[in-house]
Amino acid sequence: MSECYSNKFILNGTSRVKEKFDDNILRRKGIVYEVIRVIDGVPLFLEKHLERMNNSFSLINREMKYDKEEIKEQIETLIKEVNVFEGNIKLLMDSESNEKNLLVYFVKHSYPTNDQYENGVNTTLFFGERENPNAKIVNNDFRTLVNEQISEKKCYEAILVDRNGFITEGSKSNIFMVRDNEILTSPLEDVLPGVTRGSIIDICKDNNISIKEEKVSYRDIASLEGMFITGTSPKILPIANVDKITLNSPKNTLVLELIRLYNKKIDEYIKSAK
Repeated sequence: MSECYSNKFILNGTSRVKEKFDDNILRRKGIVYEVIRVIDGVPLFLEKHLERMNNSFSLINREMKYDKEEIKEQIETLIKEVNVFEGNIKLLMDSESNEKNLLVYFVKHSYPTNDQYENGVNTTLFFGERENPNAKIVNNDFRTLVNEQISEKKCYEAILVDRNGFITEGSKSNIFMVRDNEILTSPLEDVLPGVTRGSIIDICKDNNISIKEEKVSYRDIASLEGMFITGTSPKILPIANVDKITLNSPKNTLVLELIRLYNKKIDEYIKSAK
């Protein structure tokens, strides 16, 4: 099955039918990508996503050959071409190519249910590290190993633990923790600089919510007041369990307040983009 979920995709500014999409590009090395959520026809926090994509290229000493305005135009073209106003769009570029190359297409998405937001989700610990955590680069081998454990444990997400026993991030998300009425998250150098992660940090600073980047051992999870996942698809999603450890995250007042403030930020962004 093709990763291209829509009936058309954009290749270097040209609209093409889904049947011409070549999934083999996903198996190449050096593929840099972004996934952007579209709500009411608006690519959410687009500027931040493009900044991160440019940063991923910089981290591997490559140059992004499209400017941000060109990419924005191709995203807008795709939304109009396929007439889809809710979903996830993927941007994909081959960093090792000397030519301009950009694929823009809708991918299958899975958003948390109301029940998952209200009651939280189950997670599992995965002891492993990304080769380059700051860059968003396709790594199918790592993804396969993590997905196997997620499937085996029948959970929503895997929480990565580094060689020193510290929590870093989720396999496809960022992780935040609550301790002594303070928000904690892993230091930036240890994680992918998630767009939602950055928004949460800004929200905390703007609303006098104490937040700190700190290394937290997986052995201390039981003493936390709460944990939550952040990302393009889940937004802010409370964690109810980490393996056999139960947390009260779905009822934690700080977690609930951040959910409210983040949803407000989304609404304001969409309104300003219209």
